[in-house]
Amino acid sequence: MPRESKAELDAAFERLYRDHLRDVYSYAYYRVGNHHDAEDLTEQAFLQAYRHFERARRESNGRPLRPWLILIAHNLASNYHRDRARRPQSALDRADPIAAPHATEQIVEGREELKHVMSSLENLPDDRREALIMRFALGMDNREIARALGRTDGATKVLIHRAIRQLEEEMKKDE
Repeated sequence: MPRESKAELDAAFERLYRDHLRDVYSYAYYRVGNHHDAEDLTEQAFLQAYRHFERARRESNGRPLRPWLILIAHNLASNYHRDRARRPQSALDRADPIAAPHATEQIVEGREELKHVMSSLENLPDDRREALIMRFALGMDNREIARALGRTDGATKVLIHRAIRQLEEEMKKDE
């Protein structure tokens, strides 16, 4: 396979960026809980992806690169949390207003439910929380999640099933 020109690589990376910016940002937001840090993490993820893009395309054998991007964001988010644990800060309010126009009562109820889900997610082990974020926030299928987490498809299916059960139990505790 002939090497691609810089212009071809840049055009391919631009498509990758456009296609997956929302996914990487959403993943980062669910991991770090605020827009500012999620934007920073997203930027770092794409900068890192750009540096390794040519090799990733060669090694992907035509498979989608979304799991690879999410893995980069995952590693950066893990570093973010490790750094934060070393420098504890006050907790931030994790819930943002719902974008669609609703009555005030519905917005308040939606915020409370989101806060409840987010706080319950925090009680899950990292791998279960990651799998649920990838599945439900990003809409990734089990195969993509398996690639991003370095697991088999079967192990990923079990992981998601157990994560859902544990999240349901965590949410019942607080009721």
